[in-house]
Amino acid sequence: MEIKLAQTFIAVDDHDKALTFYRDVLGLEVRNDVGFEGMRWVT
Repeated sequence: MEIKLAQTFIAVDDHDKALTFYRDVLGLEVRNDVGFEGMRWVT
């Protein structure tokens, strides 16, 4: 049996700091960075 993670949601207090960590430390690719009505969605 194989277990896979397709997607997850992680709430953060500091979007810029979290984005730097996931992009620069973990090497993940930023595909979307959208702000809307005081919220921000980064994929």
